[in-house]
Amino acid sequence: MDYAPEEYTRFYIVTALFKLMHEYEYEKIGVTDIAAKAGVGRATFYRYFKRKEDVILYYFEHNTKGFLYEMRLYPRCKADYVEIVTRVLSLFKQQKEPFKLLRKARLEYLYLDYLNGCFIEKFKSDEPSSGKYQPYLYAGMLFNVSMAWLEEDCAEPVETLAQTLVEAIYFEN
Repeated sequence: MDYAPEEYTRFYIVTALFKLMHEYEYEKIGVTDIAAKAGVGRATFYRYFKRKEDVILYYFEHNTKGFLYEMRLYPRCKADYVEIVTRVLSLFKQQKEPFKLLRKARLEYLYLDYLNGCFIEKFKSDEPSSGKYQPYLYAGMLFNVSMAWLEEDCAEPVETLAQTLVEAIYFEN
C-alpha cells in the first residue's frame, strides 16, 4: 500500500489491525491492542477512527482510490467492460489475504456495504436514469462472485472470471 506522509499513522493502524487479525479473533481485539501494535496512543487512534470497523472502511477507500479514478472511463464496448472488471478482480486478488481475514471474522458485510456505496455513487453520476436497484445488482454480483472466488483462493484466471461477469450483464444490440 502506498501512503502519503500525512497518512502514515493510518497506515500503521491498518497494518496493526490486520496483523492482529492473523493472531486473534476480531471480537477479542480492542482499540488498545490496535493502538499498541501500531505504536500510537488510544487518543491517536480515535483522532483518525471512531471504531475498529472504520479502520477496515479506510482500508477499502485507500486501496480503491486509484481504481475509482480509472472507473471514470466510459466504456464504449464489451472489451472495455472486460478491461474494467479485469482491473477490479486483479486488485481484489492482490488483496486477497486481508479479505480472507475479513471473511474469517464474518465482516464481509463491510465489503458489500462498501461496494453498494461505490456503485450507488457511480450510477448517480454516470447513469442517473437507471433504476434504483441496478447499483445493488452490480454490487451484489461482484460481491458474491468475489467471495466464491476467494473460497477457491482466487485460482481461476482473472481474465476468465472477468469475461464471465461481463457476459452476465452485457447485452449487445
